[in-house]
Amino acid sequence: MSDRVRIAFEPAGASLEVPRGTPLRDVLLRYGVEFPCGGNGRCKGCRVRVLVGDLPVTPLEREIVRQEELDAGWRLACRHRATGHLTLAIGQWETVILADETPFAFSPRQGLGVAVDLGTTTLAAQLLDLATGQVLGVRSDLNPQAGHGSDIMSRIEFALQPGGRRELAGCIRQTIGALIADLLAPVAGRRGELREVTIVGNTAMHHLFCDLDPAPLAQYPFETAYNDGVNFNAAELGWKLADGAQVRFLPNLGSFVGSDVLAGMLATQMHRGKELTALVDLGTNGEIVVGNRERLLCASTAAGPAFEGARISMGMRAATGAIGEVTANGHGFACRVIGGGAPRGICGSGLVDAVAVGLDMGVIESGGRLAGGRDELMLCPPVRLTQKDVRELQLAKGAISAGLHILLAHLGIGLDDLSALYLAGAFGNCMNRTSAWRIGLIDVPPQRVRPSGNTALLGAKLALFGDRAQADEIAEIRARTEHVPLASDPQFMDIFADAMHFPERGRG
Repeated sequence: MSDRVRIAFEPAGASLEVPRGTPLRDVLLRYGVEFPCGGNGRCKGCRVRVLVGDLPVTPLEREIVRQEELDAGWRLACRHRATGHLTLAIGQWETVILADETPFAFSPRQGLGVAVDLGTTTLAAQLLDLATGQVLGVRSDLNPQAGHGSDIMSRIEFALQPGGRRELAGCIRQTIGALIADLLAPVAGRRGELREVTIVGNTAMHHLFCDLDPAPLAQYPFETAYNDGVNFNAAELGWKLADGAQVRFLPNLGSFVGSDVLAGMLATQMHRGKELTALVDLGTNGEIVVGNRERLLCASTAAGPAFEGARISMGMRAATGAIGEVTANGHGFACRVIGGGAPRGICGSGLVDAVAVGLDMGVIESGGRLAGGRDELMLCPPVRLTQKDVRELQLAKGAISAGLHILLAHLGIGLDDLSALYLAGAFGNCMNRTSAWRIGLIDVPPQRVRPSGNTALLGAKLALFGDRAQADEIAEIRARTEHVPLASDPQFMDIFADAMHFPERGRG
């Protein structure tokens, strides 16, 4: 018997060979299978359908998966190993990953540089000619750490287990190293010109890449002493790059407000302006900065993974088959499916739209309850919205709204004092601003909201051209930005409770 087995994927027609006994979780993430609960068999987010081969039903699957689904071949990938040849039906193939093509001013220098946005869910990397500022290549991938949970706290929990921290650091370093190698392959003759790799990410990603103890982030007050930038040489990371190539992970601003937000401030230049503005990066952690050149406050609020489709009954990433947009058609819900074809689930932007439309239709009440005693709303068969899904969105949007209002209160200003709100990140740029306003997620009128693309990646690119003046600018931003711990604010729970309600009909 061969010690290797073949796994084929439909409908894409792709396949790979793996050692017999390989956990499916180790190989299916890059093929679009999600593991929201970290492979603990709690969420059913990693379901795959066995078309050819055998994956015996486990006791846990008999408890949480309906019998008709088991009979149809559905299994939880996190509970199985590849012990024989398999053909699996998997649908999540294409994921929208936000790169950046924004023009920017720079001071030329010789050589090549790579900017990396290390996101909780996705990675984006760009290769630049430092003399011209030209982007020579773009690569993206899923963060392999997602196999141990879609949210930050699941990964921190895994990192605190024996060997967990080393495994998480190893897999993310290997994946980023492979992205850089792919970027350099078309310009192989210039490999020796690579001068620097700049990486940005949230505080947890900073710790889990740099192999720093994340334990302080797992418990109140969620403050860590490891907020400074970290420098490596390529060999330390196992990367075969040019001699002298340096790798820099930019510093954090505090607690869960990481270098991705620092990079966003560099990109938007909000720290230089006289007018008051806000920067909001929406994800599993909502990171918020408010202020101007005189004073800056930042905070992080645990929005949860609803914006990325996790903990939603039929939630998924913004990938092929996800409902990404919902409107009213006079008879009910009209849905646009990413990539066309039949819907398989709903992503964050679709969820925000669906609830906004439901509020206007009167089938969702301002308190969040489904009207008329309903248990669910059918969007586009077979995708439906449940009462629990609406509650998950309320928790997420309430946390963001409360965080923004508390920072405004600390500055002694109101929403009307903000000249603009910069919306960063993939979800923020895909989301319908009017829908976000309708549900009270972003309480700034849509005309003052500025979708700003991948500000983390743009800021990382700017840092590649950094000189002493920019190093001083980064130090100044960090010194001037005050972190506000929301959990210890005596008003947070009251404001959060109020913010969970949806605005009444007719808003806007």
